[in-house]
Amino acid sequence: MSSEVAARPEGKGADIQRRGLMLVLSSPSGAGKTSISRRLLQDEGRLAMSVSVTTRPPRPGEVDGRDYHFIDLTRFEAMVKADELLEHARVFGNCYGTPRAAVEAALSAGNDILFDVDWQGTQQLNEKVPQDVVSVFILPPSQEELERRLRSRAQDSEEVVIGRMRKAADEISHWSEYDYVIVNEDLERSVADVRAILRSERLKRERQTGIGDFVRRIVASAPE
Repeated sequence: MSSEVAARPEGKGADIQRRGLMLVLSSPSGAGKTSISRRLLQDEGRLAMSVSVTTRPPRPGEVDGRDYHFIDLTRFEAMVKADELLEHARVFGNCYGTPRAAVEAALSAGNDILFDVDWQGTQQLNEKVPQDVVSVFILPPSQEELERRLRSRAQDSEEVVIGRMRKAADEISHWSEYDYVIVNEDLERSVADVRAILRSERLKRERQTGIGDFVRRIVASAPE
């Protein structure tokens, strides 16, 4: 991906163009990724959730274009063939994927996109657009705490809880493939840590596409 952007990074006095970034959060179920994501979307400016396409039917209360873009299998396969998806997967017989065009438009406008994907989706994103991805893996403080959190939901059967615990071990084994790792012992601190990562990544020189022109204007205005 490559394009100019026009956005003012939060907190900067100068109007410096910036390219958006793709903030990827991954974790085993119960580690707190969803809670962290909700807080970020609530508190952070210029950050929006990625809206995937899916072949599954809408669930009660879901809105097309807000929760997912609901499409049929023929359209999905056409998007895969045309390389219109940054990542895609089949889960329990249904297909899911991230549309490239919508993400590119957001990044070009200086907006950041939040992704809630597993390690496989993260690998695909890194293969397609490594320069735009900032990946964070959320770990539970312990296996015992992860199990406690899963059981405290009181919404899953014993079989489902055991299945999630088994899957968690495989997911956690991919922690080293991520840029950052956070142990979610305290939600407030974890949210603050992810916000610090986001702030730092927004200020990276290569993402501030207008910094060169800004510096040249400073130099040109210096007294001779």
